[in-house]
Amino acid sequence: MATAAGGTTAAPVAAQDGLALQAAKGTLRIPHIQTSKGDKALTSLSGGVVEAARQAYLARREASSKSNAPLAPGSNGTGIKGQDSGQNVNDISPDSLGCSRRTSNGDDRVNQDCSYRRQAEEVIKFNPANPTNLVAGQNDSRIGYNHCGFDYSLDSGHRWGDGLPPFWFRENHPEADGPVPGDPNTHTILGGTGTDRTYDFASDPAVAVDSQGRSFFSCVVISLAANEGDDPNDNATGLLVTASEPGAFGSFYNTVPPGDPLPPPDQVPASQRTYVVAEDNNAAVFHDKPFITADFYANSPNKDNVYVTWSVFRAADPACSTPIAPVPFCSPIFGSMTTDHGLHWSTPEEISGVNAALCSAACNQDQGSDPIVVPDGTGGLVVTYYNVNTPSTINQELAVRCQPSGNSAAGTAHFNCGSPTLVGPDVQTGEPLCDFGRGPEECIPGAYIRTNDFPRIAVNRDNGHLFVTWQDNRTGELDINLAESTDGGVTWSEAAAPVNPDKGKDHYFPAVDVAASPQGLHPKKEGDHVGVSYYRTDRIPNESAVPAGGFAPGVNPGVAAELSDYALAGGRGLDTPYGFKVVSPEFPPPDGNQTGFNGDYSGLAVVNDVAHPIWSDTRNVSPYLDQGVVHDEDVFTKAIGLPDGRGD
Repeated sequence: MATAAGGTTAAPVAAQDGLALQAAKGTLRIPHIQTSKGDKALTSLSGGVVEAARQAYLARREASSKSNAPLAPGSNGTGIKGQDSGQNVNDISPDSLGCSRRTSNGDDRVNQDCSYRRQAEEVIKFNPANPTNLVAGQNDSRIGYNHCGFDYSLDSGHRWGDGLPPFWFRENHPEADGPVPGDPNTHTILGGTGTDRTYDFASDPAVAVDSQGRSFFSCVVISLAANEGDDPNDNATGLLVTASEPGAFGSFYNTVPPGDPLPPPDQVPASQRTYVVAEDNNAAVFHDKPFITADFYANSPNKDNVYVTWSVFRAADPACSTPIAPVPFCSPIFGSMTTDHGLHWSTPEEISGVNAALCSAACNQDQGSDPIVVPDGTGGLVVTYYNVNTPSTINQELAVRCQPSGNSAAGTAHFNCGSPTLVGPDVQTGEPLCDFGRGPEECIPGAYIRTNDFPRIAVNRDNGHLFVTWQDNRTGELDINLAESTDGGVTWSEAAAPVNPDKGKDHYFPAVDVAASPQGLHPKKEGDHVGVSYYRTDRIPNESAVPAGGFAPGVNPGVAAELSDYALAGGRGLDTPYGFKVVSPEFPPPDGNQTGFNGDYSGLAVVNDVAHPIWSDTRNVSPYLDQGVVHDEDVFTKAIGLPDGRGD
């Protein structure tokens, strides 16, 4: 750790490793600053990216001598679990060429692969042109270490197909990503000479669907060599957003071109930049945690625009310094948009803004942004995000209102965002901490997994009311908060009580949506019918008394030993707590090589009053010792009526 002026701790930059591997190895630890109120942690790379880097690092070095690994007791040697574990050969679905029914226990299994490798970190959206068509995505390790996987359903989520997006042809060429004939946009932040190698692994999936039923799928991509020190000049990182076609229902996505540059001056022609938002090869920049949204409203001047927002981590950058966080390290929120279905993405621009009352200067210590279009006929956009450069130890959820304009193919597209406003405080005082290798960080001790306080946003498609949900520790345990804006994101009000009515559990990774017809056609009911879904894990003994260095399995009772489940809550507006239903079976903590991580978020889509929560759990047991796990993480969903009432 390097100590900066004013008693602050800055993130070091190591030329031999990319930022993701530094975090996975623990050499890039979570930076801290000293405020007048005490010590506080700054933003850090998302758990999904760090876990992807860790798995890639371990897999690359693992000896491949396991082809004759012994079978676990009860295995029949066919690759299909026998009757003793709830599955037989008839459970293979020839339609999916997979194992769709593997121990679903009445829920619908979303990922269809037959591997016993992790799928987690889920998103889900419905097709406004055909609401029985759902599209989803998750972090996906079916072919080894982490990639992103996509999913689609044509029958409201009861049966699913899946696949991996065609990202893997893309080579890193940021030196050639400046303006060219046919594309006047710049697709890099700091640039760097390209690696001429493809991106090897990916994380942080997101999905959106436009008015025509065209699906979009995004991921951050990273070079394996960049994050292993194999090449000190290789720090490749990027953000890609590809598109499906209307009528394909998200069943496949268009190929991201390889990006081969022309001869000197080494320009990548416009045809080779399709679906590329940004890429860099510089140790001082890293792309992380994107979410995307589409404007599918018939009355919008920006109809069928698609927007992506994400965190850009900057290291060794003096411009990052603010009075509250005087360190050369920051992570502002950036945005890019397409006005032609993903063929051209606008030059990335910083949108998290400045508000001296909230951040003393730039609000640039950010993570976990989430955008949504406001259905008020203006084509406006609201982006919420998590911010930590506050003058106290209490962090905050912020939002900016943007008025996008211009044409991405012409290079004139811009977000035009205002100053950030406060959605609500984020109280982390007394929150549980564990050390997964990069210093103590927020966790769920009973499940022994990372967690975060990133916000999620939804809108009532009938009246434009916005809702943001997030978790924090204000009640002395991790609970789910809710805030509402009835003026398009200009001002916000918080619910007086948490969404969840129950105590004695940690509640985390919330997702939110609002019941309305897909095109916002039915009359507004009395109050907004809001759905919030989230995980629950039993709290461990003395969880509020965090030991020095954080909780650890085998040291503190209950760590990595408590059961979890997934819940769906529903109610009216800010009239909390909501009534809820548990929608999953109880499941044990991730184990083996999946220990410590169950994604960074979950998802929820609501069509009319039918909710489609999506989550990952560990109900399935691997019959193979060489897979490195006992309980495998898979993705599940359920079509279920949205609860409607208080949970007193």
